[in-house]
Amino acid sequence: MKRLRIIPLDDTVVFPGMPVTLSVDVGGDDRVLLVPRQQNTYARVGVVAEVSERVRLAGRGLAVSLVALHRAIPGGAAGDEDGVLRVDFESRPDQAPAASFTRELEREYRAVVDEILELRGDDGRIRAFVRSITDAGALADTAGYSPDLSFGQKLQLLETFDVVERLGLAVQFQRERLAELQVRKRIRDDVEDGAQKQQREYFLRRQMDAIRKELGENDGSIVDEYRQKISNAGMPETVRQQAERELSRLERMGDSNAESSMIRTYLDWLLAVPWAKRSEEHLDPAHAREVLDADHEGLDDVKRRITEYLAVRKLRTDRGMTENRRSGVILTLIGPPGTGKTSIGESIARATGRQFVRMSLGGVRDEAEIRGHRRTYIGALPGRLVRALRDAGTMNPVIMLDEVDKIGADWRGDPSAALLEVLDPAQNHAFRDHYLDVELDLSHVLFVATANVADTIPAALFDRMEAIRFDGYTTEEKVTIARGHLWPRQVERNGLRVEEVTVTDAVLRRIVTDYTREAGVRQLERELGTLLRKTATRIASADQTTPLAIDHEAVRDALGRPKFFYEAAVRTAVPGVATGLAVTGVGGDVLFVEAASMPGTGALVLTGQLGDVMKESARIALTYVKSHASDLGIDEHALDDRELHVHVPAGAIPKDGPSAGITMVTAIASLLARRPVKSTVGMTGEVTLQGRVLPIGGLKQKVLAAHAAGLTELILPERNQPDLDDVPSDVRDQMQFHLVGTVDQVLTLALEPTELAMAA
Repeated sequence: MKRLRIIPLDDTVVFPGMPVTLSVDVGGDDRVLLVPRQQNTYARVGVVAEVSERVRLAGRGLAVSLVALHRAIPGGAAGDEDGVLRVDFESRPDQAPAASFTRELEREYRAVVDEILELRGDDGRIRAFVRSITDAGALADTAGYSPDLSFGQKLQLLETFDVVERLGLAVQFQRERLAELQVRKRIRDDVEDGAQKQQREYFLRRQMDAIRKELGENDGSIVDEYRQKISNAGMPETVRQQAERELSRLERMGDSNAESSMIRTYLDWLLAVPWAKRSEEHLDPAHAREVLDADHEGLDDVKRRITEYLAVRKLRTDRGMTENRRSGVILTLIGPPGTGKTSIGESIARATGRQFVRMSLGGVRDEAEIRGHRRTYIGALPGRLVRALRDAGTMNPVIMLDEVDKIGADWRGDPSAALLEVLDPAQNHAFRDHYLDVELDLSHVLFVATANVADTIPAALFDRMEAIRFDGYTTEEKVTIARGHLWPRQVERNGLRVEEVTVTDAVLRRIVTDYTREAGVRQLERELGTLLRKTATRIASADQTTPLAIDHEAVRDALGRPKFFYEAAVRTAVPGVATGLAVTGVGGDVLFVEAASMPGTGALVLTGQLGDVMKESARIALTYVKSHASDLGIDEHALDDRELHVHVPAGAIPKDGPSAGITMVTAIASLLARRPVKSTVGMTGEVTLQGRVLPIGGLKQKVLAAHAAGLTELILPERNQPDLDDVPSDVRDQMQFHLVGTVDQVLTLALEPTELAMAA
């Protein structure tokens, strides 16, 4: 930081670019710091000026001509050896903003100045001087040349570093000058030409406005209305102070200023937040469980967690314990589409007596969608969280963050990073929206997020969530959901009455098993809709009397031939085909791994759009089979002059993951040993080169998919035994689980006995 001689200017303000002559001795200094002073109080901003000429006056006096260069902030004072007061300073030259931010203000400023000069009778030189200035900051500083501005106004202009704000301030001052000149001109015109009644009334109103302004009064319309709303809003102290500061700015500038509409919009949003409003919670765990059970079948983990949350809140409230900001709940429901993740948010809100708001985050790539835009941008708005609170009308709603796993990121920022503060119970009590620029307490909000898969959720964000898995429904659960929820809803949507059409559970079960193969119930509802539309057509055409009972023939006629059937027996009838289990973005699925050999050079061919991990599993499987050929009863030279082709059907669907390891080993061993795989057996597990079977994830979804596909036996890693507790009891009772630790055990259980294979 440099040091310059300070020269105080009493009741005078010099702006950058302004020449000035002073009767002072600056010694040999080439530059000095000019600081305005009033009543021995120095301003906090001055200008650095350069000495352009030194003049000796009569009587041995000295004078200097100076040209102001740029703004500067004086620092600490220090005296030199010659007794001259010098100070440190920080240079603050203008930072030129983008032309798009100042273009309209520049145009307005020049227009106002032109009107002022026209009223004053300028000969054109000042107008030409103003039009020659292209720099926005320098243009704003020309307002300081006006003798009509007070010392305080000039000082305010000097102390405004932001060019856009300074130019707006200059426009405001010049418009006030123009208004005064116009009033004076109207007064002269009235005196000279005989003012009409309307002109006199206008003049008197202007006079009244001016008098009220001088007395600190106002007309009591907009400003009083905002002041009353702020007083009744129940804002926190810091927020109320911010609102009153903006209201004071609005009061000073008046409605004619271009910025007044921006301030009013800001105040409207600030008042839209329900600062002091909260829903009265129903802290009754038993009632909440009844509501959740009535709205949703299954989902015991979610229901139990919500019940626990309400029980804890009830105890803390009843026992007068202070609110713990770290006790916020961010539940994340992870599972396939159609399993009821989004709709359960409404049930949670109904069970707790809170308002419900849904925010869809799928495809959001702009951080401002979460945090809001800064007020300096044209068309700025608050973020989605502020809008959600406004829509809810309370500070403690249930906010559903839908599709949180599909948030994107680009050059506009990372929305998931903005959500870190929102979903952290230790931080969200002081969330700051960029537009409002005040702290919002989100600690009372019950956040419920949804996602199809957890892998695409950023790790830092997922760490702040409490994950609850939605692994899909069993066949019986789907039948119950169809009976209690989907069927009545589709009957109403298709213009029918409940008494006009009936259906049995057996028919619903057939629709579930033959026409859907999904974890959720979305496709099931579509099929029911199709069935009822065709039924409605028959009733509307008077081809059918009511009541009408839907039977299996009606289902076949409306929905066509079955879309799904048990194909494991057909696919595994020949050696080289094994039934595996997988987890996709839409739930569990059954996949078949096929192996075939042909003359060749011993290469391994892989098809089926396999990912890198699955390709590695295939190579590991082949290596294991070759290295244990004699133990498996396989000719060690069976593949010396043959190529092995491993294919996983449904090639249009990308497949990856290590859990198909034992399935690939079984398919290759089945081919080379000429022993088919049992048609009732499915399997999943990762395999190592030493033949160990490692645990996998998504066990419940895989078991449900196997059950839906008609498999009755499953080979699973022994370390996944605790996960079987998550499988519904009715499914466990219908299936046999084999827990294995080595590939030898897998092959013993999966392959048909040698004598049966030879007989086949």
